[in-house]
Amino acid sequence: MRWHSTRKSKDNDVMRHPVDGKSWQEFDKRHPQFAGDVRNVRLGLAADGFNPFGNMSLSYSMWPVVLTTYNLPPWICMKAEYLMLSLLIPGPQSPGKDMDVFLRPLIDELKELWVHGLDTRDAAYENGVFRMRAALLWTVNDFLARSSLSGWSGQGYRAYPTCNEDTSSMRVIGKTAYFGHRRFLATNHHWRSNLQFDGRTERKRPPRRFSTTDILEQLRRVKTGIPGKHPNYGGVKRKRVKFPDGFASNMSKKVAQNDSRLLGLKSHDCHVIMQRLLPVGCRSLVTKNIWSTIVELCTFFKQLCASTVNVSDMVEAQKQLVLILCKLERIFPPAFFDIMIHLVLHLPEEAILGGPVYMRWMYPFERYLKRLKDYVRNATKSEGSIAEGYVVDEALTFCSRYFDDVETRFNRPDRNDDGIHPTRQLSVFESQCKPLGKQSYVELDNNDRDKAEFYILNNSPELEPEHKQELHVRLREDCLNINEVHRTEFAGWFFEKIYAMHRMQAPEVTTELLSLSSKTNMVVSSYPACIVNGVQFVTHDRDVRLRTQNIGVYVFYVADLSRGPNWCVVQHVKHRSIWDITDDGLSDIDLLQHNSSSNFTLFVDLGNL
Repeated sequence: MRWHSTRKSKDNDVMRHPVDGKSWQEFDKRHPQFAGDVRNVRLGLAADGFNPFGNMSLSYSMWPVVLTTYNLPPWICMKAEYLMLSLLIPGPQSPGKDMDVFLRPLIDELKELWVHGLDTRDAAYENGVFRMRAALLWTVNDFLARSSLSGWSGQGYRAYPTCNEDTSSMRVIGKTAYFGHRRFLATNHHWRSNLQFDGRTERKRPPRRFSTTDILEQLRRVKTGIPGKHPNYGGVKRKRVKFPDGFASNMSKKVAQNDSRLLGLKSHDCHVIMQRLLPVGCRSLVTKNIWSTIVELCTFFKQLCASTVNVSDMVEAQKQLVLILCKLERIFPPAFFDIMIHLVLHLPEEAILGGPVYMRWMYPFERYLKRLKDYVRNATKSEGSIAEGYVVDEALTFCSRYFDDVETRFNRPDRNDDGIHPTRQLSVFESQCKPLGKQSYVELDNNDRDKAEFYILNNSPELEPEHKQELHVRLREDCLNINEVHRTEFAGWFFEKIYAMHRMQAPEVTTELLSLSSKTNMVVSSYPACIVNGVQFVTHDRDVRLRTQNIGVYVFYVADLSRGPNWCVVQHVKHRSIWDITDDGLSDIDLLQHNSSSNFTLFVDLGNL
């Protein structure tokens, strides 16, 4: 619970946790008494509706309200075991305007925790009882759910609350389009007078920044209504890419063969398409001015979703996004620009305020909704099933933290766990692997066995290079011949030397050294896959038959049709268990893969690649 205080970034330009964001720091300045005790809890609230039944044709909407604790480190903050189901709004219909009524008990408890706090025992100190307080930093929800929680409608001419009354919108073919992003450009920018956008010059200034006083004044002018949906009160009813294993869905099953549409995509799949596939795939289909603009937009989302976000990158992205959206206005018709396109313009500012996006998006909570859905055992009492299942799961989770001799979700081995490596005298015997699949036997010829033996012996750091020194004396300065003779004679020379020392009972000849010098068997075991140091490797024949790529390398390849059938673009994938936390002084590059927003440049000319 103290991680946010002791491990936050020391560089003001680097954000790896919400504690590095501007909103957190501004909150600490306004409330120094609360910030004085690092054990006080910072919360985030997420709410969304879902159908608890497998039959999606049945109209049913249930709304869980989930709390997450931002005091925790990023690798456990968004895990399901640390999320709190604080409220469950029953169905079968969405709460709509009644959302405030259902949230009232939770709001009262949050106010109590903020004002008075609660006596809590700190296990790190003996008799360490302190007054714990809690603060709700923000809500996490999609744009549609935000309308229900905030009261600001996500539809109409003023759908985005940041732009407020100055939102640029127009009616196009039965829908509202949010057009006119040239107003965000500098007043002397040449695109303001360009007639190729909508045939008119742009003289509007950027939207105003409304203060807290202005927002409260707007709220005062809102007419008081009775919550509900009754009409009397104004309510109305309303081909194929092989990804690394576990990285994305099988896209080949998402393509409708009759009309080439993508169906059933998850939110993460949409991000994979935009950040990984679309920048490469569109190059051979459209002209350069179109695909270059699309690539710039996709690259921005790579910056935004990086685990380490730099403030300077987001400030620069804020400027460049205005140009990107203006380019899109010259490509697509006005009906394309719904509120979700306009929303992109404000994402850099939100990242600066709240920190890295991966701790404030809906993906962890959407996965948590799947867990709640699995709790339903009685379809007629779905809410009761979820409540009972949640209580039982919380009890088991609490008890499992005190069980060391049984396997629980906290001490369960990883998927690619290869066991504990025993300590050996020679490093070659420490590198063990866990074979997978059906065992088969392969007989080696003398050439293959000699190559394998020489590779092992030549890459053992404990062996002294006495043989090469002896060859230098025997063959003089013929270096090429020395390397070839060393390759062919080293194994036999090493075997004779070790066994001669063994017959003399030399103390330095251990069992491991004797085994290393011995000849190998001509018949060896063969497996289609193995696990080495927590990474799974498979043979080429097995990889060809798999839908996903699982050869121990965190890259995949996307065909670049603009350069020909044999060209591919390499896409690097960061391991899900690796975090950019470098405060411990670690230097292992495999443990500290740095996924930063500075690794991606918004404006890139790919024509010369």
